[in-house]
Amino acid sequence: QPQLVESGGGLVQPGGSLRLSCAASRFRIGFWYMNWVRQAPGEGPEWVSTISPGGSDSPQYADSVKGRFTTSRDNAKNTLALQMNSLRPEDSAVYYCTASAVPLGRVTSLNEYTYWGQGTQVTVSS
Repeated sequence: QPQLVESGGGLVQPGGSLRLSCAASRFRIGFWYMNWVRQAPGEGPEWVSTISPGGSDSPQYADSVKGRFTTSRDNAKNTLALQMNSLRPEDSAVYYCTASAVPLGRVTSLNEYTYWGQGTQVTVSS
């Protein structure tokens, strides 16, 4: 069964930084659009970013994180990363790494993706 495992979440003060990682197993991410999606308590999923399979196209970001977050991929290592800077309390959520055959943009459910991980909690608070 293909698997995605996120790590790197935690508690950080406003203005701080975190780097999330996602490790894939039992499938090669190099054939897939890779995405980060977040979900706050009581809310639906919010698309955060998408990076193309080869990584040659510029990653796409939600307006809420543009200029602060950077996503990258290492197809050889089968990993995805999200560097989050200038964090704000409204960035607090569970962050999920997901895979899709096409770029989906906004989604209403994680089920719209082909694969997704268990998520990692990010809390931004003083």
